Amino acid sequence: MDGLPSGYRWLNIAANYLGFGLAPAVSICLVYVLDRKTVFRRKIRTAMCCEIGYLIFLFCSIPYGMVFSVNADNIYSRGPHFYIYVIMYFGAILYLSVSTIVTAREYQNRSRLLIYPLILFVMAETIIQVALPELRVTWLCVTLLSVLYFIYCNEMWNQLDALTGLLNQNSYLKRTSGRRCNGGVLVVFDVDDFKQINDHYGHVQGDVCLAEIAECIKKVYANDGYCYRIGGDEFCVLLKNSAKEGKCRQEFLWCMEEKRRKITFLPTVSYGSASFSGEDIVEVKERADRDMYQYKNARKKRSNME
Repeated sequence: MDGLPSGYRWLNIAANYLGFGLAPAVSICLVYVLDRKTVFRRKIRTAMCCEIGYLIFLFCSIPYGMVFSVNADNIYSRGPHFYIYVIMYFGAILYLSVSTIVTAREYQNRSRLLIYPLILFVMAETIIQVALPELRVTWLCVTLLSVLYFIYCNEMWNQLDALTGLLNQNSYLKRTSGRRCNGGVLVVFDVDDFKQINDHYGHVQGDVCLAEIAECIKKVYANDGYCYRIGGDEFCVLLKNSAKEGKCRQEFLWCMEEKRRKITFLPTVSYGSASFSGEDIVEVKERADRDMYQYKNARKKRSNME
């Protein structure tokens, strides 16, 4: 609006106020809408308070031209404290970027092909905007960032099982399709007598049990492999390092015992494993299932003897 008749001056001021004020808010809103339950999502109130405080400061600074000014001839110029906007904008982008990385780790999405280029892209845009004030590229970049971030998060949510937060069966099939490799272990889990839990306590409590079991699986195995829910009460892990299987299994049992102190009806879980040695994934899964059913039957025999 620069250069228009002076009657448009207040419209120019309003447009710049909204532009400078809302640009940081976009990143905060993206965290609020798309990041579901990480620590950054829970701290959204702090970020929103910072944004509201910034909007109030920006509004109060208009008569003094601290961040920007529009003179009597309706010409925009930066103020002596324009850096406050730059700090807020870059801080909001950093908040979004770190939140995205943490969320990706939380949900086992290890693809960094989009996250890091996005961060570099926004950093470059910020530097360009500061160095070349005549270029107005902030909102173009914010728009592109919003679209790309939505695409990334949508792809990530589509890989997840809604109840447990583990990767879903479709993700498992995609990763294992045509897989023939040496090294690594397939670990399978099956909840014992789960139908009785549903029949006796109801499906809501049954879902609670599945979520708690999945939490133990992810807590123990996620750093060393990919964790999936592949059926109603069936889970599996693609463990990268076979040497860690025994340690992880023991930690899983400890985790389940801790959960069972709080949820007394939490069922036991049978598990089995099979190493990858060049076979098709179907053959490896069959061996792991056999190992798991041997464990399940042995446990039932011990229970009957007692």
